[in-house]
Amino acid sequence: MAAAVRGARGGGSGGVGAGFLSLFSYRVFVSAMFSLLFIATATVLITTRPSSTHHHSQRLQSGGNAYMHRTYVALNSDPLKTRLDLIYRQANDHITLVKAYAAYARKLKLDISRQLKMFDDLAKNFSDITSKPRYKSSLFETDGSLDEDVLRQFEKEVKDRVKFARLLMAESKENYDNQLKIQKLKDTIFAVSELLGKAKKNGAFASSIAAKSVPKSLHCLAMRLVEERISHPEKYEEDLPKSEFEDPDLYHYAIFSDNVIAVSVVVRSVVKNAEEPWKHVFHVVTDRMNLAAMKVWFRMRPVEGGAHVEVKALEDYNFMNSVYVPVLRQIESAKKRFYLEQKMENATKDGNNMKFRDLEHTSMLNHLRFYLPEMYPNLHKILFLDDDVVVQKDLTGLWKIDLSGKVNGAVETCFGSFHRFSQYLNFSNPLIRERFNPKACAWAYGMNIFDLDAWRREQCTEMYHSWQNLNVDRTLWKSGTLPPGLMTFYSLTKSLDKSWHVLGLGYNPSISMDVISNAAVIHYNGNMKPWLDIAMNRYKNLWTKYVDNDMEFVQTCNFGV
Repeated sequence: MAAAVRGARGGGSGGVGAGFLSLFSYRVFVSAMFSLLFIATATVLITTRPSSTHHHSQRLQSGGNAYMHRTYVALNSDPLKTRLDLIYRQANDHITLVKAYAAYARKLKLDISRQLKMFDDLAKNFSDITSKPRYKSSLFETDGSLDEDVLRQFEKEVKDRVKFARLLMAESKENYDNQLKIQKLKDTIFAVSELLGKAKKNGAFASSIAAKSVPKSLHCLAMRLVEERISHPEKYEEDLPKSEFEDPDLYHYAIFSDNVIAVSVVVRSVVKNAEEPWKHVFHVVTDRMNLAAMKVWFRMRPVEGGAHVEVKALEDYNFMNSVYVPVLRQIESAKKRFYLEQKMENATKDGNNMKFRDLEHTSMLNHLRFYLPEMYPNLHKILFLDDDVVVQKDLTGLWKIDLSGKVNGAVETCFGSFHRFSQYLNFSNPLIRERFNPKACAWAYGMNIFDLDAWRREQCTEMYHSWQNLNVDRTLWKSGTLPPGLMTFYSLTKSLDKSWHVLGLGYNPSISMDVISNAAVIHYNGNMKPWLDIAMNRYKNLWTKYVDNDMEFVQTCNFGV
């Protein structure tokens, strides 16, 4: 029993000793493992850092941008190098900005060569800082610690240049912004001008179509008058010519038109403002298509005050043939050539065909004004009126004006450099250049007092023929009757007071109403004729008050005046 107890105690003592030895061995083992791990980590750090620093130094030497590449360990291991890196980044950022402003200055093509040179120099100075030997050896190529004094000096130089760069860019930015705004405004103005030009062309084209078209009311009126002529032929038998038609002591007017209502307004406005209407004779010439309508109108609505109206057709004048009249001859020739070329491929694309097509549609009623002495051989003076005029005063004073041997009495239209001969004639042609002064003042057709005796003496019709023959290819002037009129009556026109004839009511909305009210004749020249829907309302009533609204066909056709 006693032996057993001792044995048990002895065994217990031996177990405790073995456990202690085992715990001690484990602690030693752990300590040894941590020591080995520390030694291994220290070895890795010691062996890795020099190679990393050497590699980083090589990057700096290879170029400025290489310096931007740093490891996280290097940046956090040396505060001075972190500071150097930040300074370097700031310098590089401002180099980029300076180069951007310099490039923008070149793009604007402004007269800023001084600023451009400053930008280039500033960019170069930023780059040259890192190339200075002192900074290069002490900051960028060293393997050891950085010299704080050298770094401070480097930072000061960089900040000085940054400050100057910012001042220069702030000053230039305002200038560039203004230039950019100006350039944008110029671009906008150019774009708007392009749109405006297109709109004007389209508007002019549409206005031209509207002006040349026949409104339904006018067509209706002409048809009603012709219907009246056919329905009651006994009422409209031809009258014998009146002696007043050739009496040179009376006041004679020439009106050439195919517009019935327009002619009636001209005649009514003359008569209503005439002191002695029975002394006024109107010679109305139209084309054969509108002859019946024109005659029926003046038979149904006789002119008040005893004035006389003669209505004839263009075809009633035998001398109006292609043998004698150049324009008719050119029209016939143009027709033949046009129809021949129509058969050729792409003939309609030829620009010359457009000339012939325009010539084909030339109204001979417009060119009839050049044959007044032959149309009225017994007259000494005649007043020519367009069908788009309104007379507001007695015109008999025009026959009393001394034309001083001139052929044509007209109101001049030039002001400043506008409406000079150079605008109507081709002065690149030697025939024009040698005969006419490009600065000579143009005058207006529409109200012209002609001395027919002086016309015959100066042989103006023959002169017109010669110019018209020379313009067969339309190189002297493009179209119209004013250019040949300016040439025919050059130095043969006497200027009249402007109050006799005020123009522009068909296109100019800014004519003073005082000027209009003082005018003897107002002229709706332009596309906005008073009988069209596109007429200007502010002037329209000056014309409509002379429309014969009591005429039954005017009411029936809903003329809308």
